[in-house]
Amino acid sequence: MNIMGWTMMLSIGLNAAVSVRVSNELGAVHPRTGKFSMVVVVIYAFLLSLLIAIVLLIFHKQYPFIFAENSEVIEVVYQLTPLLAFCIVVNNVQPALSGVAVGAGWQTVVAYVNIACYYIFGIPLGLLLGHTLHMGVQAAVAAERIKRWGGDSEVKAIMDIN
Repeated sequence: MNIMGWTMMLSIGLNAAVSVRVSNELGAVHPRTGKFSMVVVVIYAFLLSLLIAIVLLIFHKQYPFIFAENSEVIEVVYQLTPLLAFCIVVNNVQPALSGVAVGAGWQTVVAYVNIACYYIFGIPLGLLLGHTLHMGVQAAVAAERIKRWGGDSEVKAIMDIN
């Protein structure tokens, strides 16, 4: 999650930059320059995220030690690194495109697309992976370990409720 958050900071910056650039170009009646800005930022976001994904895949045996020392956690990170790399590439291009749409004055369209993706794809996919394919919920497993090891009393209270 930390690595995903760090890479999202890059794409949020690109989102803001292209939004301003496209809105300024369209306001100055330069649609071709606005379109060129869109192409540049999408290619840049894709290449940057691809570079980060490749680095993660190359160093998938080394980088987990930055975050954890537990061998079980590190093994799970090894297994999830390809999925993380894929998510980084997909998730870094989307904010760039959203920035273009916002800069073009299509905020409502962006909001509807985000809501539709969440409810039409996100929730059903989460249910499919979590319940139907029995991949489980990582947070519940982590909370159970914290409870077992005598961790935070809030976690214990939450686990007792469940």
